[in-house]
Amino acid sequence: MSESVSETLLRTPLYDLHVSLGARMVPFAGYDMPVQYPLGVLKEHLHTRAHAGLFDVSHMGQVELHGADAAKALETLVPVDVLGIAPGKQRYALFTNEAGGILDDLMIFNTGSYLHLVVNAACKAQDIAHLQQHIGNRCEIRVRDDLALLALQGPGAEAALKGIADGDVPQTFMAGGRVALAGIDCLVTRSGYTGEDGFEISVPAAQCEALANALLAQPNVQPIGLGARDSLRLEAGLCLYGHDLDTTTTPVEASLTWAMQKVRRTGGERAGGFPGAGVILGQLDNPAAVKRKRVGLRPEGRAPIREGVELTDGAGNKIGVVTSGGFGPTVNGPVIMAYVDAAHAAVGSKVNAVLRGTPTPVTVVGMPFAPHGYKRA
Repeated sequence: MSESVSETLLRTPLYDLHVSLGARMVPFAGYDMPVQYPLGVLKEHLHTRAHAGLFDVSHMGQVELHGADAAKALETLVPVDVLGIAPGKQRYALFTNEAGGILDDLMIFNTGSYLHLVVNAACKAQDIAHLQQHIGNRCEIRVRDDLALLALQGPGAEAALKGIADGDVPQTFMAGGRVALAGIDCLVTRSGYTGEDGFEISVPAAQCEALANALLAQPNVQPIGLGARDSLRLEAGLCLYGHDLDTTTTPVEASLTWAMQKVRRTGGERAGGFPGAGVILGQLDNPAAVKRKRVGLRPEGRAPIREGVELTDGAGNKIGVVTSGGFGPTVNGPVIMAYVDAAHAAVGSKVNAVLRGTPTPVTVVGMPFAPHGYKRA
């Protein structure tokens, strides 16, 4: 006997604003979220690349780790250098499992008095349970459901933020601090997931709509939905958890070794000590052990190649699968991320995507597909 359960979608504090702005709402990670506004996905994408776009990412999870042992404790769960994150700086990280697979990807910001974590919406319940189970006895874990999260992205983001800021805004990529925006105390980091310069803003949920309206009142700021957020991150070569990353994929296979600092690798001062360290460090130390890799692909034609499309070699043997694919408005053509057998992962390799039974030539290319616009200095 089966029972049908109707899922009630959660709403972010900006739900009413999205509706008033004419957003088309869709279910995403248990939330009712805007996929696009009347401007449309293509124009929203290009507007963000040229000016500034405001994204509601309040469905993401925000967690604080308090206590003198918090950084050291967190290092037992991630293969990155947490102790080395200076106050006012942020770092990308990965939760791993005992098989070396990725449980989630996240951001860690050192406020100077505690660690502020941002985790993916679909994974936040399991991430919080993971933290509580493994390090809850070593630090205080505070789940901040009272906070919302906005992302202001694009080359015009700094000017827009300065228009409502009382004081300085973070000056370089992955820096952050507390800033009063439209009179509201916020935690602001210079980061985001579009490949553009921009900011992520943690704001009390009760004041989120006021802040969003203040930002939308700035010149050349438009509301942007999930559709453009996905095409922007894909052009930037950035992974989406549950598509390009999952529990069966290691950081090495995912081409995320840049996120693993030397101090946590073999021979480093704090090498290993995280779940799956044997597998992950083994792959780092012996590249021949890596059987597949995440790569970028571009087709010769303009037919869209979506997630799940099979990839084959010249003889018709399956050698991989597409994990993200779509049209890239900035590059004016299809862009693809996929996993392929290591023997076919070198830039310039020619493989085929099987579309409706027909092999379509695609070429392995370097990522990002569109240049990053991060402010490094």
